[in-house]
Amino acid sequence: MALSIGIVGLPNVGKSTLFNALTDAEALAANYPFATIEPNTGVVPMPDGRLKKLAEIYKTDKIVPATVQFVDIAGLVAGASQGEGLGNQFLSHIRGTNAICQVVRAFDDNDVQRAGSADPTHDIEIINTELVLADLQTVNNRLPKLEKEAKANPKLGPLLELTLRLKSGLEDGRLAGSFLNEEERGLIQDLQLLSAKPYLFVYNVGDDQLGNKELQSDLKSIVTPAPAVFVDAKLESELRGLDELDRQELLNSYGQIESGLVQLIHAAYQALDLQSFLTAGEKEVRAWTVPKGATAPQAAGVIHTDFERGFIAAQVVDYHDLTSAGSLGAAKAAGKVRTEGKTYIMQPDDVVEFKFNV
Repeated sequence: MALSIGIVGLPNVGKSTLFNALTDAEALAANYPFATIEPNTGVVPMPDGRLKKLAEIYKTDKIVPATVQFVDIAGLVAGASQGEGLGNQFLSHIRGTNAICQVVRAFDDNDVQRAGSADPTHDIEIINTELVLADLQTVNNRLPKLEKEAKANPKLGPLLELTLRLKSGLEDGRLAGSFLNEEERGLIQDLQLLSAKPYLFVYNVGDDQLGNKELQSDLKSIVTPAPAVFVDAKLESELRGLDELDRQELLNSYGQIESGLVQLIHAAYQALDLQSFLTAGEKEVRAWTVPKGATAPQAAGVIHTDFERGFIAAQVVDYHDLTSAGSLGAAKAAGKVRTEGKTYIMQPDDVVEFKFNV
């Protein structure tokens, strides 16, 4: 499955600067509202050191990492859902994303215009309100047709009841994901509700705040249980174009171990309950993304639907066992390679070869 993340935030919170750094793109980053007036999309490879090691073992030059698509839209302002500003025009561009990342300003800079407040909680509430109101418009547009259809087809009664309850919750200012369970969200999936998506938060902090654990603990508490990441967008920009050694040295100088991109991807996997598995051979080594709890046939289906339909078995070896052995043959000789069937639940470090018949 392809992982896609919609990036939202108030104007001038560092959203486009962060997007540029994450995707190494050149989205306009200007110090005034609505600098981003076209939805910007960037697809980036997920950093995965396991692939390089597997490529050495299998003697292949082709490495295909899993990817993440970031979609950055114009900054939202209070009243966007009623036509204020430009941001609401582009909310449709992130309806198809898997998760929404809110970028929240937590730094002070007198040279930067601020559309929100000095209070991150207040700024988050502005964004949440606009997402809820946008969803309410979607639901109100759908209800007349659904009510008519339900009169002709009584089987649609439960769906109508659910949609009316959804409307009531949104009118109360509640995020759909806060009061609908997974099954209910699946029933209204076609609405592509923004407030029903998993959320993650990026706090854009100053470089002097990166190591402030007390501040970060306070900011995390605002959005719990959603995952939160703390980055300095300016630092992320400085990392662009550096080789791995210089990049790591710069990160370490700020007391950081991982870049904002890596932290954000980890947070997205956490929010979406995802994991990755690996395939390897002489032609290529590749990482694939699946939900946690996916069975071997479901994982095979991510590669090709025929693989799931004709699934026979999966040959599985743990990445660490494989790399310790030095080759698949040595891992087999050590009894580390297993044959798993249809009920096998995939694990994050699985290196797999699927057997299928179609």
